[in-house]
Amino acid sequence: MATIKGGEFLIKEIKSEDIFVTEEFTEEQNMMKEAVIEFIDREVWPHKERFEKKDYALTEELMRKAGEMGFLGVAIPEEYGGIGMGFVSTMLVTDYISAATGSLGTAFGAHTGIGTMPIYLYGTEDQKQKFLPALTSGERFGAYCLTEPGAGSDANSGKTTAELTADGKHYKINGQKMWISNAGFAEIFIVFARIEDDKNITAFILEYDKNNPNGVTLGEEENKLGITSSSTRQVFFNDTMVPVKNMLSERGKGFKIALNSLNVGRIKLGAACLDASRRIINESVKYANERIQFKTPISSFGAIQKKFAEMSTKTFVADAACYRAAKDIQNMIDDELATGKSHADAELAAFNEYAIECAIIKVYASEVSQDVSDEGIQIFGGMGFSKDAPMESAWRDARITRIYEGTNEINRLLTVGMLLKKAMKGEIDLLTPAMEVGNSLMGIPSFDTPDYSEVLSEEKAMIEKLKKAFLMISGKAVQTYGMDLEKHQQLILSAAEVMIEIYMAESAILKAEKVAKMTSEKEAQGQIDMAKLNLFYAIEKITSVGKEGIIYFSEGDEQRMMLMGLKRFTKYTNMPNPIKLRNSIAAKVIAENKYCF
Repeated sequence: MATIKGGEFLIKEIKSEDIFVTEEFTEEQNMMKEAVIEFIDREVWPHKERFEKKDYALTEELMRKAGEMGFLGVAIPEEYGGIGMGFVSTMLVTDYISAATGSLGTAFGAHTGIGTMPIYLYGTEDQKQKFLPALTSGERFGAYCLTEPGAGSDANSGKTTAELTADGKHYKINGQKMWISNAGFAEIFIVFARIEDDKNITAFILEYDKNNPNGVTLGEEENKLGITSSSTRQVFFNDTMVPVKNMLSERGKGFKIALNSLNVGRIKLGAACLDASRRIINESVKYANERIQFKTPISSFGAIQKKFAEMSTKTFVADAACYRAAKDIQNMIDDELATGKSHADAELAAFNEYAIECAIIKVYASEVSQDVSDEGIQIFGGMGFSKDAPMESAWRDARITRIYEGTNEINRLLTVGMLLKKAMKGEIDLLTPAMEVGNSLMGIPSFDTPDYSEVLSEEKAMIEKLKKAFLMISGKAVQTYGMDLEKHQQLILSAAEVMIEIYMAESAILKAEKVAKMTSEKEAQGQIDMAKLNLFYAIEKITSVGKEGIIYFSEGDEQRMMLMGLKRFTKYTNMPNPIKLRNSIAAKVIAENKYCF
């Protein structure tokens, strides 16, 4: 597989053989997948109603069982007590263990991600040997204390302080943290605090013993809209002593640790939305096939079939992108390891490289999760609004995914900001292709009829044209505003939308093409239909937000030329029939009585 840099998908043609799809899971990965599904079906799904009654003890108990089964240590090398299966396997376990309830999914994600990874990625050898085995086995759980009442998205503005004691052996921490997942049962806290007047915060590892609280006080469990059995509390520090040796990395590196931890968390959050969406579709289809109205199953109604097609398509697209990016990250980790880097340094480099893709996936998959659960309620009708059906809890659990790991608004802004930063550093050449696109607008377009006989060949050609649309719009925006572009957030949001749609549509098309090559066009017809349907929607959205952006920053002849360019780059010659595609996708799902892709 060819390894491309983060963000390079916008300027390079990607081939289906260069991406990874779940149909390529190894035997070991499939065994792990089945083990996680069995665990959820046996231990979690039958007790779903207990999670809605603030049964924090159940969440803790299941986390300990997950540790015993090795699920908490998939990402951690064997020398620290894990099983070191690699990043694709890490995504796989996150995907399926988060399926039944957001309460367990949040506890798992907070513990294995931001609760454990900072120590693995930034800890000294002694810190890793001391803390990681207990964290991977489930003997102890982790929590991540970053957010404060006045420091949410602006993480580096925290007021919690760390003061070196007179004897130089400890840091004395004072302050308040809020929305801390796993706080009710965690014993290892990653705490961020500011030393003196440092520009950036510093990270510390705090061991917490409820029998010897060391100045730590926990607030009451928060009353939340969803994830009700996920422990979420405020944490107060009053002259809390942390040994100097428990500083994580170096003084002032906390903000960097926080940002890089979020990159890992974002893509894993995308994975955590996948099987939750699949299960909602499964439950909705079963219900619709059994629910009789007007003497026929409601699954036979076109209005319901439209929902199944769109729910399935969005889930398929999210799946395609999650595992595509996961394998890109894994490939870079392997490349870095080959140069002699440590596992931790290799992973840090890879997560940083693909930060743009991580943010894109977080935004898209979290919104899919909300959309799918919302439609699940609608399909169930009045029953969907009842707590006796599984839909309303899924909808409430899904809502938080658009907020944590950075709000979707922040992540949209980040995608464009990080891309431009890469361009300014010379890590990715956006200027040359943007100029080429600009020059092409002055020329006469080709009137040749391309050969689109190969499966999805026109769709792949459309992706390349959509990339030109992005380069045209973003190139002109940068030229117009320069460093002041960040002041035009609505314009950046429009550019981000185009980026997101391109990456997701390309992922779906390449996955469908690859599955067709692995099996046959006939066997992959459902995937092909979903890739086409998603592209149809993507083009509509890109046309809309692209036009909005062009009108905002241009006028006169220049505006007319760019609008003509947008029209050229979004022209889908052999446009598919979206209603026929939806009917075809829904027919397969209804016949299989489940999400079957």
